[in-house]
Amino acid sequence: MENKKALLFILATILLDAIGVGIVFPIMPDLMAHVGAGTTADGAVWGGILMVSYAAMQFLFSPVIGAVSDAVGRKPVLLIALATLAVDYAIMAMATTLGMLLVGRILAGIAGATYTTATAYLADISKREKRAASFGLIGATYGVGFVFGPAIGGLAAGWHLSAPFWLAAGLAAVNVVFGLFVLPESLPKARRRAFRRADMNPFAAILGAFRLPGLALPLACLFVFEFANMVYPTLWAFWTREVFGWSTAVIGITLAAYGVGVAFSQGMVLPMMVARLGEFRTLIFGLLCGVGAMIIFGVTQTAWVVFAVIILAALSDMVPPTMTAILSGRVDEDRQGVLQGVIASLGSISAVIAPLVMTSVFQASARHDGAFYLPGAPFLMSAALLIIMLPFALRLVKNRRSTKN
Repeated sequence: MENKKALLFILATILLDAIGVGIVFPIMPDLMAHVGAGTTADGAVWGGILMVSYAAMQFLFSPVIGAVSDAVGRKPVLLIALATLAVDYAIMAMATTLGMLLVGRILAGIAGATYTTATAYLADISKREKRAASFGLIGATYGVGFVFGPAIGGLAAGWHLSAPFWLAAGLAAVNVVFGLFVLPESLPKARRRAFRRADMNPFAAILGAFRLPGLALPLACLFVFEFANMVYPTLWAFWTREVFGWSTAVIGITLAAYGVGVAFSQGMVLPMMVARLGEFRTLIFGLLCGVGAMIIFGVTQTAWVVFAVIILAALSDMVPPTMTAILSGRVDEDRQGVLQGVIASLGSISAVIAPLVMTSVFQASARHDGAFYLPGAPFLMSAALLIIMLPFALRLVKNRRSTKN
């Protein structure tokens, strides 16, 4: 019964978090115009800067928060993070300048322990051999939230541009109250690890994780994938607006369709593939799907193709939970919080660098008066990164076989 309550809260947390994040994506072009960011291409750059500020704070604070959750337990960290997110969305709702939006994103980045600590919580209550499926369940729930989030955001923005943020703030606040009453602690005092000064240094935590046997290669592969996959949250709204002239509502529908695909791939396809093919073959399959989707998005000028290829993009999202399960199985139980913090920090580093790179590429390639016009160039760049990563992922599979032998 305890585990059922815990699982219910964790899934509710991920669901509401995804709804809150998804609400924002369709309105980004209009939001940038509202605060005076300029053209679509220029607005994409400013949107990228906001994403960088969020990711930079996550990079600095994720290992600290993960280590704190290893020391004091998961529940208080989760509840404080959720309460902070509620405040953040309220700030975003009232923002009238880029400066106010920046403050909101910084605060959200500091509170970005929601997903990290929820993943560590799930690792606490799951058997090692079931973690890939459990992490896939998180991904599926996030996908469901992503169905509702963009749809709600697109519709609510028709009433008022600030309405999606107020909805997100309310959802986060409700989940705080829910957690206060139903969430049991997953990490007993006997399994906790004392907080150390070194845990406050994100670089030390990351380097320490890379030095652990068997973690360097999967961590590096995960970083490359997260970097390449940032093309979707960074540019989807701006790219579809530029190439197809889509409205906020249509952008929301495509993001909702993507959410359906993620929910299906991680909730249904991932457990079956891991059970039949194993984690490593599932990993390679997801990478190949990612390469195919990015190449097609990079060159297509036809709207219906986007809907047809979204399923490939969704299948590629099996890579992070599969890789996380591989990593989680290689560390001790009292270091799950630190590991998830390191994984989040690597994702944050990619989220700091990738938006700057990709929005710059988009800005240059989407100018009608530029040397060339190819708005899909960032997708092609991301596909190239995954192609470069494939031999290393295959080496990971080979190393696994050698270990078994």
